[in-house]
Amino acid sequence: MQTWDYKTAKIGEQLPELIIGPVSRTNLALYAGASGDHNPLHIDSDYTDQIGLPDVIAHGMLIMGYLGRVLTNNISQDQILEYGVQFSSITNIGDILTCKATVIKIYTKENRKNLKLELSVKNQNKDLKLKGYSLIKIL
Repeated sequence: MQTWDYKTAKIGEQLPELIIGPVSRTNLALYAGASGDHNPLHIDSDYTDQIGLPDVIAHGMLIMGYLGRVLTNNISQDQILEYGVQFSSITNIGDILTCKATVIKIYTKENRKNLKLELSVKNQNKDLKLKGYSLIKIL
């Protein structure tokens, strides 16, 4: 269900934020099962204790998936031309994540109007977890 009108978007406009969390062991276990990523870094606290981390950490791709929901909650998937991120810091158990998207550019390519969005995920302490972008075609 679209709650944001991409057709009339303006530079600086934000899509509705998505707040996730707190991140739990259950989230990580379910993601590990669904993705097949059973790296002990994400599911085995004995392992993380051995390597000097206080606890397991979230899968980066899980956090990227949460951020993608900001797009798919507001834009049809067939309009998403590109979606890319850069991982910035570890996401811990208990983090509450705020996923954001902001229009930073409106341009025309091949006679079609497009949007460029700046994306980010930060935790409750404003620590940047992911930053990225998405290109959206306007139908």
